[in-house]
Amino acid sequence: MTNKIRTYSTEFKAEAVKKIADNNGNISATAKQLGIAMQTLSNWHNKANQGKLAGTEHYDPQLMVIIEENKRLKRQLKVAEEEREILKKATAYFAKHS
Repeated sequence: MTNKIRTYSTEFKAEAVKKIADNNGNISATAKQLGIAMQTLSNWHNKANQGKLAGTEHYDPQLMVIIEENKRLKRQLKVAEEEREILKKATAYFAKHS
């Protein structure tokens, strides 16, 4: 038995989040009406409140650019730190065996 991963359009997500307000903030009832998992809708709602869900009133494209840049820089920092540790170990090894 395999579960199919459902993908939803940006417009659907934005409309689903807007429907939460129509249901007096009741995420569970809204999820049942739309036939989606409550956790999925809750995740979209949280993203919308943080300005990360396109099509919602709080969406900020600049924020998304900054978040992506932050992720990229964190990856680069991790690689640089790993390289530095390797060089430290190599320097210690060759200093000891010279």
